[in-house]
Amino acid sequence: MSSQAPNSRLARIREALEAAFVPTHLVVNDDSHLHAGHAGARDGRGHYSVEIVSEAFAGKSSLSRHRSVYAALGEMMTTDIHALQIHARAPGESG
Repeated sequence: MSSQAPNSRLARIREALEAAFVPTHLVVNDDSHLHAGHAGARDGRGHYSVEIVSEAFAGKSSLSRHRSVYAALGEMMTTDIHALQIHARAPGESG
């Protein structure tokens, strides 16, 4: 489990996604407060949601987009993130 402060986690998530996808739109939210008391929240990892628009997603399936986001976040998926809601699309796609 990571001892990173929640704001530091948000910054690290944002930095990783910006580096991997050079998004034209990126919103990262900490939704952990919505899951207080949830079994998955007890280990200190958080619940997050990501809205990202990047040319990197053009022509890719939803599953492929999600996998690439997980890959970009790497170890954070096991040390800092318990749950991640992803809305990934290419420019011009409705969201």
